[in-house]
Amino acid sequence: MAVDRLPGVVLTDHLLAVPLDHDDPDGEHLAVYGREVVAAGRERDELPWLVYLQGGPGCPAPRPLGQDSWLSRALEDHRVLLLDQRGTGRSTPANRQTLPLRGGPAEQAAYLAHFRADAIVRDAELFRRRLVADGAPWSVLGQSFGGFCTVAYLSRAPEGLGAAYITGGLPGIDASAEDVYLAAYPRVARKNAAHYARYPQDVAAVKEIAAHLRERTVRLPGGGLLTAEAFQALGLMLGSGTGSHTLHHLVTEAWMTGPGGPELADAFLHAVQSHLSHATTPLFALLHETIYGQRSVDPGPTGWAAQRVRPGFPEFDVDAALAGEGPLYFTGEMMYPWLFDTDPALVPLKETAQALAERTDWPDLYDAGRLARNTVPAAAAVYFDDMYVDTAQALRTADRIRGLRVWVTNEWEHDGLRVSDGAVLDRLIRTVRGEV
Repeated sequence: MAVDRLPGVVLTDHLLAVPLDHDDPDGEHLAVYGREVVAAGRERDELPWLVYLQGGPGCPAPRPLGQDSWLSRALEDHRVLLLDQRGTGRSTPANRQTLPLRGGPAEQAAYLAHFRADAIVRDAELFRRRLVADGAPWSVLGQSFGGFCTVAYLSRAPEGLGAAYITGGLPGIDASAEDVYLAAYPRVARKNAAHYARYPQDVAAVKEIAAHLRERTVRLPGGGLLTAEAFQALGLMLGSGTGSHTLHHLVTEAWMTGPGGPELADAFLHAVQSHLSHATTPLFALLHETIYGQRSVDPGPTGWAAQRVRPGFPEFDVDAALAGEGPLYFTGEMMYPWLFDTDPALVPLKETAQALAERTDWPDLYDAGRLARNTVPAAAAVYFDDMYVDTAQALRTADRIRGLRVWVTNEWEHDGLRVSDGAVLDRLIRTVRGEV
């Protein structure tokens, strides 16, 4: 096992072979990576374990640079495992370079069907049995999609948990993909309205850029196609604490004067590419709607639900906005079929994405009966107007998890765990301990 020492922390690599299909333990295996983090000087201490499940789906765990962010609080009394969920980071990769090796789109989609929260939970359980002395329970911290995984953990393997902490990640356990997006568009619209109230000059600036993209073919430095709809996808950042300000700076620095007149600046296009490219997170696009698929809720396909319900929200229509006086609204955490035409990291996976969108009878991820009998001490932070996770759906789920203590706050946005300097995690730990 490789060991690295950074300021204030000691990092140890762990790589585990896990079944692709946990119901077929003798079948194909893949590698899942976890990074153990412990405070420097405490390597030999008997510390309780905390496994961290990252948001996403399809995003690797954070790479610590020391005792930064929430890790500082966690390392006060835990040994932490940062899990690169299957297909991400240093785990066996799943991307445009590796997936075609499995065969055609149908074979690739069948493979990726094993990359949801249920499989991630069972991977974590194998790590627990490998790392924790005597197979004792450990605690779990789930951020965003990691919170969805934590609720799946409480549903499927609560015996493996001593405590559960959830930040911005209580799923609607009885919400279909369509329900999720019908609730999402109004939340994103509110974030847009707040952005334009804060920066009214952006109304004209955004429409000027969109009109330019409607009239011309614009390529990003990596070859991606920047359409007006792709430009709208920058709204994903509006759900973070500083996202509105970042978007404003980006928009106001879009233009330069070239030999032929005004044109979009190289610096702007590079910045846009950094926000839009899925080169490092292809599974985020491929699997996003699948995380809502459950046969007991909707036995049909997820079927590009974000695209399907979008016509009901005309404020997001580019041409209508350009023809009228109102602002053009940015979109949020929505995945659309055209994304697989514009992003070079996704273009080879277009048919695979379609096969996943057409897949039916997704197995259930949550067990309402087991959640109602929950005995694992658990606490959740719910952000009052979270752009990514619907507050009403989250609170309905909270009511169905026995013993879950909920803290609703508007002090932070969805990224509260990361930006609160440990305050969010500290609150949840103290809540579980009965100190709050």
